[in-house]
Amino acid sequence: MSMKHLRAPSLVLLAGSALLGSCGHDDGTPPAAVVAPVAANCVALATDGTSVTIGSNLPGDPALPEPASGYRTGLKAVYARNFMVTTSNAFASAAGCATLLRGGSAADAAVSVQAVLGLTVPEATGLGSGGFMLYYDAKAKTVQSYDGRESAPAAATVNYLRYIDDTSNQTVPKPNARASGRSIGTIGVPRLIEAVQKDHGKLAFKDLFGDAVSLSTNGFKIGGRLAAAIVANAASLKRDPEATAYFFNADGTPKALGTVLTNPAYAQSLTSFANGGADAIMTGPIAADIVAKIAVSAATDGTPTTPGKTTLADLAAYQAKRRDPVCTTYRAYYVCGMGPPTSGGITVASALGILENFNLQINKPTAIDGEGGHPTVLGVHLISEAERLAYADRDKYVADTDFVPLPGGTVDTLLNKPYLRGRAGLINFGTSIGTAQPGNLGPVPLGVDNTTIEHGTNQFTIVDADGSVLTATTTVESSMGSFHMTHGFLLNNQLTDFSAAPTDASGVLIANRVAPNKRPRSSMAPTLVFRMNADGSRGEVLMATGSPGGGTIPQYVLKTLVGVLDWGLDAQQSSGLIDFGASNSPTTSVGGEHPNVDLTNNGANDPLISGLRALGHTVSTGAQASGVNSIVKVQVNGSAALQGGTDPRREGVVLGGDTFKP
Repeated sequence: MSMKHLRAPSLVLLAGSALLGSCGHDDGTPPAAVVAPVAANCVALATDGTSVTIGSNLPGDPALPEPASGYRTGLKAVYARNFMVTTSNAFASAAGCATLLRGGSAADAAVSVQAVLGLTVPEATGLGSGGFMLYYDAKAKTVQSYDGRESAPAAATVNYLRYIDDTSNQTVPKPNARASGRSIGTIGVPRLIEAVQKDHGKLAFKDLFGDAVSLSTNGFKIGGRLAAAIVANAASLKRDPEATAYFFNADGTPKALGTVLTNPAYAQSLTSFANGGADAIMTGPIAADIVAKIAVSAATDGTPTTPGKTTLADLAAYQAKRRDPVCTTYRAYYVCGMGPPTSGGITVASALGILENFNLQINKPTAIDGEGGHPTVLGVHLISEAERLAYADRDKYVADTDFVPLPGGTVDTLLNKPYLRGRAGLINFGTSIGTAQPGNLGPVPLGVDNTTIEHGTNQFTIVDADGSVLTATTTVESSMGSFHMTHGFLLNNQLTDFSAAPTDASGVLIANRVAPNKRPRSSMAPTLVFRMNADGSRGEVLMATGSPGGGTIPQYVLKTLVGVLDWGLDAQQSSGLIDFGASNSPTTSVGGEHPNVDLTNNGANDPLISGLRALGHTVSTGAQASGVNSIVKVQVNGSAALQGGTDPRREGVVLGGDTFKP
């Protein structure tokens, strides 16, 4: 179902002040009563000046289903003066835009966006997932990070994912760890979005779910990525009766691209959430059914399923945590990301701190076009080597710091300038490191855990009219999570991000081992960039970005940051730029889905691929699945503006208030 280089409609996606009369829904309408179509929200404005409403099914509607595309060429950066939202789904962008048009904050819009994403891209995110959010409050000029990562149940043992029972049955959970109840972490998204909106919301919480309830009730057409995910995971989904009924026809065939899908159970869950807050999900009947679903011991065909040990007490006790962001300087900028239990912020900051010692501007891409151009061999070599060194430290030292502290008890041990300058000295211009060794940073020995899964993920970025900024990454972990479904949403398989074995081959404890109530290490990396003031202090916000992609998330975020900060690419060019990078192995990825990559003759005709091979890189040209959504604050003709981009590898849309063409 993949059609490489499928061309996007020739639309500039906008929602401006001239269209306010057709945007938003009535204030104060209870979510349960909202049945107006999303067509009443924001519109797409075609290049000929005609407008097309998202969800209208008219020609040019960006919500019209298309087969999953490897890469949509021809997307352009969107400009707006007032506010902006960029997500990987047209309906979600429209819902966020509608909330902003009603005077909502970025936190309010995030609730609307996440509620719709849980319906339209359930393979990636939803009420049964977790995630991380960074919020910049423009009035207070503060940055707050929110940790909504799932946690292991209180009854989990160190071998929870490894054995059915630690003593009596030391065999792998059935049918495997992911599809068993053992993979399901205590869900985090309900508490996460509630916490952010409580701190920074302007509108009533109950009024933020109307678009998602309407879509769930009236239906939406299955898009390309969801259709492909149903087919790819058919056998596993059919182990669960609710998933079978929802994703498959009566004859057992997968519901296909363009099929109108309704989800009244999800609408009811959202209505309960809207009226009762996260307690409506984390306690009471819905929570009881979540616990029961995790505890199932057999699939629909009777084959064994190892139950999880989550209890109602686990759900009731779960809290999203407000944590300090991980902030560091990079050249003339401040960069802030999420700290543990995600490794994303530290890994990105570590790689940037290494790259700060090199002049990347002279190694910018060549033949720069709307798709970002063609990266140079030395540019990709330096960035990939920095990533190898950063991942080496990540793999050894980073885990949930509530259980395993970082070396020295602080991120500074990993991120201070002298240490990273020394790491930069390990890079050879003439040959690849291959596999880097971690720094010797602590008296306590730790084993290495290079788990890099986590593919069912979504990213969105929002700037509101007050200038506050939210960047968020949420995930069910793998595509379709654990395949367990209840009340209209899928449950995650997030606990498989733990190391299944508590020790390495030498018997040394691994930081990312399972423990009761512990949160598994993630790679999610929502990121904020600020200008640096003349006195060295943190200045105004410049950029917000992030991406899905599992263990490769730091690579996608890093190439986007370098693209803007070092190479002068715009928000769209940097989002669409060739995906490249490396975890800590000899393999360097160069995304073969990109139109500027020449795969003929096994890549030998592409100067980037052949050049990397000459430096000792093992080059993989497999298609990459980034989903970057970026907003950059720019000056256009002397006036401040927002510039937005969305990843051409997904189904994203950028919408803004008071939009214009520069």
